[in-house]
Amino acid sequence: MRLQSLIHAIYPPQCVACDAFAVEDYGLCGNCWGQAGFIGGAICDTCGAPVIGDDFGEHAQCDDCITIARPWNRGRAAMEYSGKARSLILRLKHGDRTDLVIPMARWMAERARPLIRSDTVIVPVPLHWTRLISRRYNQAAELARALGPLVGKRAIPDALLRPNRTSQLKHHSRQDRFASLERSMIPNPKSATCLRGRSVLIVDDVMTTGATLAAAADACLSAGVDHVNVLTLARVVKDA
Repeated sequence: MRLQSLIHAIYPPQCVACDAFAVEDYGLCGNCWGQAGFIGGAICDTCGAPVIGDDFGEHAQCDDCITIARPWNRGRAAMEYSGKARSLILRLKHGDRTDLVIPMARWMAERARPLIRSDTVIVPVPLHWTRLISRRYNQAAELARALGPLVGKRAIPDALLRPNRTSQLKHHSRQDRFASLERSMIPNPKSATCLRGRSVLIVDDVMTTGATLAAAADACLSAGVDHVNVLTLARVVKDA
């Protein structure tokens, strides 16, 4: 018996969501997997949200992406931001559960494949330094770091900066979110040469209206990026 098999026989893998037995390390049990809200079937090619109907192919769009101009090309999300997925993301974001980055990056990697180009670099949405001190880590940067080796691309955690602290946006309207975040991010001068002329995959934990991703995409484009795609762990879906 191999050492790893022996360890699993003595200490079976536990579900990262509920501590029940799981099939693999850093995985979900069958019950939590069924409640995780993984997105499948027909999706919006711009943000990754599920859309009603059959699989329409690569150019389907949700209602939001039809009405809101997006400064990026394509987007994907692994899960709907509700139920079990929301609970896991809040544990990562506010509960110091950085161990969750490992399975989350794997879930995101599955969705990232259509977005990866030969010259892609991975760029996380930045935090203002005061929030970084408060949280001790940027969850988007941790996801980007873990995603890089899974898709064979370089992650640049400090590619973008957030020089001004914006207000919390939880209860803001869509218009307020976009207004608050406009020009809120800038390219890091130290990383400018790493971005110019490249394709960028912007990574964040959750997409709500897309205002944060739009600000990050605008910052990348101002640095001379040639092509922008976006990838989130979860997408807020209407009526979800």
